[in-house]
Amino acid sequence: MADRQTLRLKHLVAIRWFHWINFPLLFLMIWSGLLIYWAYSPYYIGSIHIFPTWFVNLLGIPFRLAEGMALHFFFMWLFIINGVLYVTYTLVSGEWRMLVPRSLHVFQDAFQVVRFDLHLTKELPPQDKYNAAQQIAYTGIVLMGVGSLLTGLAIYKPAQLFWLTAAFGGYTNARFFHFLLTMGYLAFFVIHIMQVAKAGWNNFRSMVMGYELVEEHE
Repeated sequence: MADRQTLRLKHLVAIRWFHWINFPLLFLMIWSGLLIYWAYSPYYIGSIHIFPTWFVNLLGIPFRLAEGMALHFFFMWLFIINGVLYVTYTLVSGEWRMLVPRSLHVFQDAFQVVRFDLHLTKELPPQDKYNAAQQIAYTGIVLMGVGSLLTGLAIYKPAQLFWLTAAFGGYTNARFFHFLLTMGYLAFFVIHIMQVAKAGWNNFRSMVMGYELVEEHE
């Protein structure tokens, strides 16, 4: 039998657009959030400041609070619109069926995927377009987006939306959850880039052009 390579559609046009629009928007939201965070940065890991003085000075963050707030609140609406359109499209197109975990053993399968990626096992669990770990990650990132929106509104309008702020345990807790979600985005971004690099050019090309090369047996 001979093998041949053929092109197969993997990512729809709309999905690719939402993905590439969301990337710079999320970056700008985090960047402008850092400009705001500089004005009051109370979070530490032990005795080590999460964003030390040398770091914020290196990025030129200090004394840009007004700029940060203006940018954050402007790009917030674009981030929300893109997110709502993405979720709506996945529901209407049926793409959600491949993204949302449906197996009762999803966490067990995801653990096997992680073991495979770490070269601790040679057996990869059966997977469709997305494996169990990707389903958990991509569903989680959507839920994190909802959390960022709600906590962001809670600290943006704590008087007008007092009930929402209270639901998070007050302004201080809402701000902490908002910050924690941002750290989650950064962790997701690092892992995502590592996974893309590991998967190779064929996988990356499919998110740019929509198609991937697959080997078929004749």
